[in-house]
This record gives sequence, C-alpha cells and structure tokens, in this order.
Amino acid sequence: MVTILDLIAVAMGLTVLEWIAKPLLAPLLIAFLLRAGVRDLVPVALLFAFAGDVALLGSGQVMFLIGMLFFFGNQLCLIVAFRRRSRPRWPTILIGGLLWLAVNALLWGQLGDLRIPMLVYSLALIAMACAATGNGYRVATGGVLFLASDLLIGFGKAGLRVPAHDILVMATYAAALAFIAVGWARAVTRRHGLPPGLPAT
Repeated sequence: MVTILDLIAVAMGLTVLEWIAKPLLAPLLIAFLLRAGVRDLVPVALLFAFAGDVALLGSGQVMFLIGMLFFFGNQLCLIVAFRRRSRPRWPTILIGGLLWLAVNALLWGQLGDLRIPMLVYSLALIAMACAATGNGYRVATGGVLFLASDLLIGFGKAGLRVPAHDILVMATYAAALAFIAVGWARAVTRRHGLPPGLPAT
C-alpha cells in the first residue's frame, strides 16, 4: 500500500505524499525482518536505504551525493551479509564486471562531476547484485531489480530518460527491497522454522 501511494505521488507530482510514503518503505521492511528474527547486516542496510531515501527527496547535486553515500553504505552491508552465506559463481562475476565496464564507458562523457562517484558506487552496486545471486531466487531477483533501478537513475543523470522514468525507478526499487527482505528472512530462518507472517511460498 505504501508503494502504491508513493508511485501515485511520483506519477502525479504530489510532493507531500511522496515525503510521507517513500521514507516508510525501508522502515516497514526493517520491522518485518526484526519480527522474523533477522539480526544481521540486512536490517542495517535498510537503515542506510531509509537515510538515502530521505536525502534523495531533497534537490540539488549535494543532496544527490549524500543520498549516494548512504546507498553506498547500503550496498556494502548487503555485500557482506550475502557473501557470508554464499559466494557468487565466476561467470556471474565476469558478466557483472563486463556490465560495469560497459555502462561506465557509455555514460562517462555525460556524467560530468558525477563520473568518479558513479564509478565507485556502480562497482559496489554490481558486486551486491552478483553476491545476491547465491542466496536464492528471491534475493537474486531483488539484487537484479536494485541494479535496474539504480542504472535507470544513472542513465537519467546522463540525460537518457525512458518513458515513465521516475515511476520505473521507484517501482523497481520498492520491489527490490521487498524481494531482498522476504528472501533473506526465509533464508535466515529456514533452519528454525518460519515465524508467523512469513510467506510459505
């Protein structure tokens, strides 16, 4: 419901509604993970995502860089958490590395002062998506959707926007967080049985 409200806000330019809905996405999933008994770096990652969401509601390049810094912390926490349980296969790492090189080469001339921050952040983003692939299809889907959402943001900063750009960014981002949270909760609690409220399928 919060995601639907946020997408409506983005589509209709309702700034007040977006300020209310968007910052609720990550905290709700943190509460879900804590209720499921998850006590590791994934809730911390979502806390970084919350801070990044709030920062990106502001305007200007400074707020964008602050938001990127928070999401960099988000990616690092997810990488560490994912790799503690499973490591991605080499073909996945190779594909991720080639994608990182291709995207940065394509956008390098259009990013201006954002070139180096984007270069560093996109490396962490690709590493997170690769690490996610070894932790079940839900977490893997979340990692890929997170990658897609942030790639759309990067292309937007380079002046390459697709139709319904902002809606696609938010839809893929919200879905990414949900897939990661639900998939991770199932992975962590599998040995101890599913707590109340965790989907069985």
